[in-house]
Amino acid sequence: MTLPPEPVTPPLSLYIHVPWCVRKCPYCDFNSHAVQNEIPEQAYLSALLEDLDQDLALTSGRTIETVFIGGGTPSLMSGDFYQKLFKGLRERLIFAEDAEITLEANPGTLEEGRFEAFRETGINRLSIGVQSFNSIHLKALGRIHDGAAAHRAIESAKRAGFDNFNLDLMHGLPGQTPSDTIEDLKAAIGHKPPHLSWYQLTLEPNTEFYSRPPNLPDDDLLWEIAQSGGEYLRQQGFSDYEISAWCQKGKASRHNLNYWTFGDYLALGAGGHGKISLSDGAIKRYWKTRQPDAYLNRIGSRTAGSNTIEATELPLEFLMNALRLREGVDESLFSKHTGLPLTSVAVQLQKLREDKLLVSDRLQATNLGQRYLNSLLERFL
Repeated sequence: MTLPPEPVTPPLSLYIHVPWCVRKCPYCDFNSHAVQNEIPEQAYLSALLEDLDQDLALTSGRTIETVFIGGGTPSLMSGDFYQKLFKGLRERLIFAEDAEITLEANPGTLEEGRFEAFRETGINRLSIGVQSFNSIHLKALGRIHDGAAAHRAIESAKRAGFDNFNLDLMHGLPGQTPSDTIEDLKAAIGHKPPHLSWYQLTLEPNTEFYSRPPNLPDDDLLWEIAQSGGEYLRQQGFSDYEISAWCQKGKASRHNLNYWTFGDYLALGAGGHGKISLSDGAIKRYWKTRQPDAYLNRIGSRTAGSNTIEATELPLEFLMNALRLREGVDESLFSKHTGLPLTSVAVQLQKLREDKLLVSDRLQATNLGQRYLNSLLERFL
């Protein structure tokens, strides 16, 4: 009998959540809360570092390969906040020399000089939430910026020395046509971004759009938008290495690749979620207190809950991430990051290959499999 290889401790990332924003967008289902008065920066800084102190045992001295600061709108925080935060983080954690450190930033929340201050803290990558360059569409989305502000923010970031950045763009917006989509993509490409997150607007529960849906393009139009936009991006030298992520050669998001290859990540901040492989072979997910005030006032651990991923759930947990990647992953990674033998899913894999939904020698969806990925993944429930 062939035994599976010993599990390999996956790379470790760090996710930090900043829950405040200027205004809650009607499509947003993230843990974000409109600022009422002033953001309590000093109190939140202290809470984050206290939170980390409680979780240091989870790191076992492992090196942090990537950091992602998400929200909310992290660019609302000052450069001084991030200067002190990263000083505290580096006193407690080991960072790789080439660690990728990404901050989410939104146009309309950035005063002159803010990008330079972020750069000085060691943040070396930005993800700018443009969503569209069309001011009419931005208004329909409830964004606080217009197209001109989006252009200014990107150019300001580039002047500050950020040559590694992502632009967030949505498609399938209310009233959007395929030609509108191409105009958005052209505007984005004009800034020479190394990376684009280009994804369809969806109506999520517990959002304003879900309870009062806008008039969105129908399925045929959505398909045309996706096809024409994808073709244009490929002509511009971008590859869709993941379902909604496009990049120039060598510019994939290392942080997101760690998610999609079932890596580990610490979580800090109100509502943050983490995943850790423990020394006994168990894999744990955990999440932090969600409400900002409760997170700030919590004494002791700010972890609100956790669970161990059952062995029966691991195949789906692994594959629902790995199969989002256009090239999938090598079969050996399944055992390395789950501790299970590949034979535990051999029957499902064989049937999916017979149905032309998976390629023959990798854990990789075919073009047809990518199109019907949710149905594919249901085979592992």
